[in-house]
Amino acid sequence: MRTYKNLLLSAAALAGLTAFLTPATASAQQSGISRTNLQRHDISVSGYETIQARIDFQAHSAFGMHNHPGEELIYVLEGTFEYQIEGEKPIILKAGDVLFIPKGKNHSAKNVGNGKASELATYIVEKNKPLLVLKNK
Repeated sequence: MRTYKNLLLSAAALAGLTAFLTPATASAQQSGISRTNLQRHDISVSGYETIQARIDFQAHSAFGMHNHPGEELIYVLEGTFEYQIEGEKPIILKAGDVLFIPKGKNHSAKNVGNGKASELATYIVEKNKPLLVLKNK
């Protein structure tokens, strides 16, 4: 009986870990882009959480128009990015630069350099919603 209970607890822990990793992994499955989840926490605002991730782009790779159910704060760690926020002029950012993207605002990111580019993305988003929603064409 004890072994069965341990097996159930292990399965539940694995399911929880999979639920934590799957949305971020699935959203970053574009060629040349990888995502590393760093932390995730509930915050003092009811119904919201913060998620922080490192996103690495190989040379000339891009992530198309999408939005989030909350704000995104970007800090460029290395390389050169072109960010396009819908309805605004493209913005070029280099290592050390920052960008704020409002809730629900469609945007894209592209590594415009010849080497790797990386960003630290911090999201303040509604809980229990997909972290990323691709824009319909």
